[in-house]
Amino acid sequence: MNTPERPPASQDEALERLARCEHELAALRGAHEALLHAVSHDLRAPLRHLTSYAPLLRESVQALASGHSGEAAQDAQQFLDTMEQASRRMGRMIDALLQIARAERAPLQPEAVDLAALAAEAQARLAATAPERAVEWRLPPAPLVLRADAGQMRQLVAELLGNALKFTRGREPGRIALHAQARPEGGLRWSVEDNGAGFDPARAQALFGVFQRLHRESEFDGVGGGLALARTIARRHGADITATATPGQGCVVSVDWPAPG
Repeated sequence: MNTPERPPASQDEALERLARCEHELAALRGAHEALLHAVSHDLRAPLRHLTSYAPLLRESVQALASGHSGEAAQDAQQFLDTMEQASRRMGRMIDALLQIARAERAPLQPEAVDLAALAAEAQARLAATAPERAVEWRLPPAPLVLRADAGQMRQLVAELLGNALKFTRGREPGRIALHAQARPEGGLRWSVEDNGAGFDPARAQALFGVFQRLHRESEFDGVGGGLALARTIARRHGADITATATPGQGCVVSVDWPAPG
């Protein structure tokens, strides 16, 4: 009776390493789930207390101030303002983290997606949020078909166009364009270009980090989560995302989308 050959030692070692890697990956997934639970539940509990009690404290301080307009009451009012602002910011940061985590974990359902149609859809929504803005939009008229998860691609396009709209505030007119060209190695490079605030090109790598901001919040609102989400979505599809800019002269965010595998 023939007995199966014993795998060579090198193969045994490879199998052991694979088993260890799988175990470590399972542990990382468990830690990821725990982090998501903490972000969505544990961190939101104190946030709810902050947002619930701050208005009540404000009413009490206002009542006190109506009878005693002393410096202490004014200071307390300022503290409450700061408290409310911080709690709202914390809420936005939690929401941004959850969006990124969901984008990392959601199963992809690739299909044929028209980039031009998604851009037109996003432009219509964004323009409606700022009807007073003078913005010149240039979007591709012809279909640009890519293979991607439709929901995530919709998010990605909306984030990049929304980012351009935000940073062209103060420009008269703001100019935002989406253009695309075939890559020599296959696939498509598509870019969102604007004439907005731009940034220091030496800090381009930091642009896509979570909660990384290259401008003061007093200039442009937000918590610095949108481009981190964009990078997460791009990478999940095997795409690369980069940015170039000149301070005060605008920015170009480019996405190198791979050919269907």
